[in-house]
Amino acid sequence: MLKIYNTLTRSKDIFTPRVEGKVGMYVCGMTVYDYCHIGHARVMVVFDIVARYLRYSGYDLRYVRNVTDIDDKIIQRANENNEEIGALTQRFIEAMHADERALAVLPPDMEPRATKSMDDIILMITALFEKGLAYTGSNGDVFYAVNKFAGYGALSGKKLDELQAGERVEVDQAKKNPFDFVLWKKAKADEPYWNSPWGRGRPGWHIECSAMATRCLGHHFDIHGGGMDLQFPHHENEIAQSEGATGEKFVNTWMHNGFVRINEEKMSKSLGNFFTVREVLKQYRPEVVRFFVMSSHYRSPLNYSDEQLDDAGVALTRLYTALRGVPAIAGKSSEYSKRFKQAMDDDFNTPVAVAVLFDMARELNKEKNNDAELASRLAAELKELSNVLGILQDDPESFLQAGDTVKEGGLSEQEIEQFIEQRLRAKQHKNWALADKIREDLKQQGIVLEDVAAGTNWRRE
Repeated sequence: MLKIYNTLTRSKDIFTPRVEGKVGMYVCGMTVYDYCHIGHARVMVVFDIVARYLRYSGYDLRYVRNVTDIDDKIIQRANENNEEIGALTQRFIEAMHADERALAVLPPDMEPRATKSMDDIILMITALFEKGLAYTGSNGDVFYAVNKFAGYGALSGKKLDELQAGERVEVDQAKKNPFDFVLWKKAKADEPYWNSPWGRGRPGWHIECSAMATRCLGHHFDIHGGGMDLQFPHHENEIAQSEGATGEKFVNTWMHNGFVRINEEKMSKSLGNFFTVREVLKQYRPEVVRFFVMSSHYRSPLNYSDEQLDDAGVALTRLYTALRGVPAIAGKSSEYSKRFKQAMDDDFNTPVAVAVLFDMARELNKEKNNDAELASRLAAELKELSNVLGILQDDPESFLQAGDTVKEGGLSEQEIEQFIEQRLRAKQHKNWALADKIREDLKQQGIVLEDVAAGTNWRRE
């Protein structure tokens, strides 16, 4: 029985989809004006695992993740680059898709873009005017009147009368209330615009997600996800807009993943500890990065450091080593599958699920030389469960012999095989000192030898 921590109820609730066997899930995607950073990678991987597990559990899932392709930051970056906005956003959408593919993130079922959703956005703002929830400010912008929506603050736990206009909310004299937020921005010179009943302009950020989510999944759906930083004001505003416009409950379950920290400090450009996915993938293989992300529970802070990434690489190596040389033959599911499901049913507890995989790997290593049939069944089950997490997708031999990064000037496969052959001859001549020296010399160069019944395997550290 799947339980999910629901930010709205502040409790772990039994998940009951609106329509039996079907799930609608919307996740706030990227604002495409730059390359994805490691925080984006966490959102991608976390909700990819959620999607994979829901499907593994037999649900018919429709997974929607939007693209914000019109925004103040996008306009500013295009101006700085002297680049067309459409060219800029398309370039970074393609880069985002490349990062996803590298991290084994499956594409969402639908990927709506804000610029292609204007009709839906305008219809929703029109409905808000009709309900008395929207007004035109003195500067020509259209605002949402938060004090007219009774449920405002339910998601974040904030109450309007306790809120002070602070750093998260811009004080604007054109508003009736400091916490009113913009639905439609009046066009400025040299900015892109669309025609609307309120004149030329473009949408605010919050209304884009409300319009795209309800168009793709209906007025009321099962799961809405995103980073913890979006809880307020973005998701709070989405609820106010969507429920205000439709008169229906918007979302049943709200999921928020935790922040990424760099060496125990919050990741930020101002601290200079800001890493793009591309930068990280120059140092570490994509599967290592994915494994690192799932090593912490999705709601916990994730501390990014070289040590943590190195540990992820060592852990993956252990799992691949267990699979090495064992043909995978599907059989009956064991107690391991039951334990894995229990972990994932407990709010997608990936650290506990991964611990189950290591227990399987230990038994697999033990049975390799005792019970070949059992070892093959375990290998197939290990691969099946790992696939739910999007790991162990590579051929074990390829993974182990490629290494995390092959340093420039490192030994080639041919050279390694030649050393192994020399060591074999040394052992045949009982020259144990030379055999040990070859093993140690290779280890100094990051090559680990493993003697097995069939000969000698090797892998890169």
